[in-house]
Amino acid sequence: MGTESDVIVETKNLTKTYRDFWGRQKVRALKALDLEIHRGEIFGLLGPNGSGKTTTIKLLLGLLFPTSGEVNILGRPASDVAKNERLGYLPEESYLYRFLNAEETLDFYGRLFKIPSAVRRQRVDQLIKMVGLESAKKRQLREYSKGMTRRIGLAQALINDPDLILLDEPTSGLDPIGTRNMKNLILQLKERGKTIIMSSHLLGDVQDVCDRVGILYQGELKELGRVDDLLKVVDQTELRIKNLSEDAKKKIEKIVEDEKDSEMVFCGNPTTSLEELFHDIIAESEARPGKRVRGGVDAQ
Repeated sequence: MGTESDVIVETKNLTKTYRDFWGRQKVRALKALDLEIHRGEIFGLLGPNGSGKTTTIKLLLGLLFPTSGEVNILGRPASDVAKNERLGYLPEESYLYRFLNAEETLDFYGRLFKIPSAVRRQRVDQLIKMVGLESAKKRQLREYSKGMTRRIGLAQALINDPDLILLDEPTSGLDPIGTRNMKNLILQLKERGKTIIMSSHLLGDVQDVCDRVGILYQGELKELGRVDDLLKVVDQTELRIKNLSEDAKKKIEKIVEDEKDSEMVFCGNPTTSLEELFHDIIAESEARPGKRVRGGVDAQ
């Protein structure tokens, strides 16, 4: 699981209650959250809208103060602003200056971190290339699509080369291609040794990129664990065999029937995900314009 020294984020009994003008409890957004996030992992905060995901991220950033409990980030209390030099944050809605272009935007945030000029120029070029905006780096952000805005927002969150990156709904409002690009960027960051926390209510996004997840509902942590462990159906066994003959399939079915307490739940062809199907079709369309190719059928 990890040793104590590699714990990047730790919360103990973390609770946040919002109160009205008279000090009366209005909403308990987070209830006694105990959590440890380790160096180099992608951790997903999963839950429906209003479950406490954004509140948790804002508490980690120090943008909100907890009603009770503790938050430690990179060995410092969340209230210690010095920790922010090692953090990157992509909010659900990026509030960027619309009349700046990509280069000017990243240069501006680099100046806020007091990054030396030569280093800043190099980092701006690297980040623009990383998020795939080289051809649009001179365009004002007001001309950007939603997907391009999310990508420059991610680049802005990385300008200080942070150790910990917090992403609030990183694929919000993106089409399937933009979503795939964003998930690929997140996986690239993990390969570079970054620790990432991402919140989402989109189950597929979390499943595709996260090592561990915490499932929040009505401010409470309902489940915590590795994605593959949580999704494993322990009382079923799956075989994936390519080019299996019908005769061999019948023999396997007979073996299962003869096995005591066993039951054949399904025997047939596996299915892909709708996302994979979509991207396959796009790739095929680009490779073979004017053709429609699915399941071995080629039609004009």
